[in-house]
Amino acid sequence: MMKITRIAGYIPDRRLDNYARQNDFGITAEFIDTKLGANAVARKSDEQETSDLCVSAYNALTEEAGQQYDDVDCLIVCTQNPDAQGIPHTSAIVHGKLVLPENCASFDISLGCSGYVYGLSIISSFMSANGLRRGLLFTADPYSKIVDMNDKNTCLLFGDGATVTLIETSTSDTGVWRPDHFQFFTRGRDGDALCIENEHLHMNGRAVFSFSATETPPLITRSLEAAGLTQQEVDLFLLHQGSKYIVDTIRARLDIPADKVPFGMTTYGNTVSSSIPMLLKDQLDNPEFSKLLLCGFGVGLSAASCILTRQL
Repeated sequence: MMKITRIAGYIPDRRLDNYARQNDFGITAEFIDTKLGANAVARKSDEQETSDLCVSAYNALTEEAGQQYDDVDCLIVCTQNPDAQGIPHTSAIVHGKLVLPENCASFDISLGCSGYVYGLSIISSFMSANGLRRGLLFTADPYSKIVDMNDKNTCLLFGDGATVTLIETSTSDTGVWRPDHFQFFTRGRDGDALCIENEHLHMNGRAVFSFSATETPPLITRSLEAAGLTQQEVDLFLLHQGSKYIVDTIRARLDIPADKVPFGMTTYGNTVSSSIPMLLKDQLDNPEFSKLLLCGFGVGLSAASCILTRQL
């Protein structure tokens, strides 16, 4: 059985203040607070690559754990903005920078907002099928590489960051977090709602919102039904931090109490596949929690949800 042992994250220190650009785009502070939910977005330095963000997340992991992980046998990077246009794969570059063993499987997955949930399913299944014992799941999607700084729909919303999740085999059924009851949804015919046009990110905000608000609630319900749970039995619902408005809308449509749906992108923005693990890393050690629901939605158009269970 695979367990989530630890999660760490990295957010670059550089920030772009959204309030400072109100006049540029004809928006108000109220719009920033209630619709976007990001008063600033994080930006990597010009010298940093996607792999560097991953390495910084790994350094945070080892610092918090007080140990190095020299026996990793699986490394996966979830990104749609890789190093060097994807050749070689970013996971191989991260592998080299971390000087991991040569018997370590390393590959990338190209997914965006739903990527962390997909990634948990992929790494758990891959490790179980191949008898692997310790894996690292990285998320890093620096949209600053593709955002047009004059595009209000994207430059005020997306921030850079990375996370790493340590996945290990477990011989115990108690006290460990186990991902299960995955549900997936794809509407590829509408994928151009979030795509690259003229080398920059294009987002049809209305279409992405409509997809997320319409398809995410029933997907969450399917995960609950698969796990035999009611909403009341789930301690927290960790939703992709697309924007404050979309998180609030999904919460309201499912009638979930506000204190069960944390929001965390205020100071750094929408970090795409990193947004859910950024929230999750602060919840793993809470002894009061035993059931968490994760749900990512957006680029693809794609959505995925799962349940994290800890047997107490």
